Amino acid sequence: MRTRTPFIAGLAPALLAATLSAAQAQAPASTLDHIVQTGRISIGYGESVSPFSYLDADGHPIGYSIDLCNRVAQLLQEQLSLPTLAIDYVRRTPSNRVALLDSGDIDIECVASTNTAERRKSVAFSIPHFLASVQFVALKDGGPRTIADLMGRSVASTQGTTVIGDLNAVNRAQNLNIAVVPTPDHQTAFDMMATGRVSAFAMDGTILSSMVANASDPGLYILSAQGFGPPEPYGLMMRRDDAPFVEAVNAALAQIFSDGEITGLYEKWFTMPIPPRGINLNLPMSDELAAAFAAPMPVAD
Repeated sequence: MRTRTPFIAGLAPALLAATLSAAQAQAPASTLDHIVQTGRISIGYGESVSPFSYLDADGHPIGYSIDLCNRVAQLLQEQLSLPTLAIDYVRRTPSNRVALLDSGDIDIECVASTNTAERRKSVAFSIPHFLASVQFVALKDGGPRTIADLMGRSVASTQGTTVIGDLNAVNRAQNLNIAVVPTPDHQTAFDMMATGRVSAFAMDGTILSSMVANASDPGLYILSAQGFGPPEPYGLMMRRDDAPFVEAVNAALAQIFSDGEITGLYEKWFTMPIPPRGINLNLPMSDELAAAFAAPMPVAD
């Protein structure tokens, strides 16, 4: 069972300033020192993870997670007293995101990454900025409706995500004999489901809802009412063993949450029309997510 440890109350903005001030005295290996020295921060983005991180019609990264990271960067710039802070956007995939963090090609991944104990062995996570449950999407005509309906069928999901593990766990626990089909990205999995090459595509429900809403004919698809488990937290991913940067990002997020700015960001991407087609996902903030914003806490083992 996952447990949580309280995040320090009153973290922002005073602790943010103190954290950053202390970090500037450390060795240049820290991300904060690198930001000060270069005046740049590298953000990892996803190409098609709407509404969290995707490309607009002009090929520019946009989305809920991108807006959140852009705001974090502004707060870091202010607290570090930098005249400017340039943002370098770097495309990442579910398969290479950890390698890009470790190599320094990106400083923070701003997409929709589930914070799990296994992943925390390789990377650090911010306090949660979203909660999501795993579901599956299928063709409305003749497709599966429940997890039990998946017995003996093929189900696609994106490699490098936690959903592959969820599918395998359910497969073993319920003896469903599911053929799990890993794909390089979400769109490939959706296309395989849409063309009947697999029976379903399993992924976080919010991502599936967005993909269905943006499909040429949303009426062809149906989302499972049944999930694979309770909601899981999303976090911004950072390098391990760089506590000052993680603390600074958490302090910036806590400030965004505590002053109510997060409400407007959430409504912009989940309850209003969004690019490129002006689709409204109509997903009001859940009580669980509102509680997470009101009392932000890091996820602990």
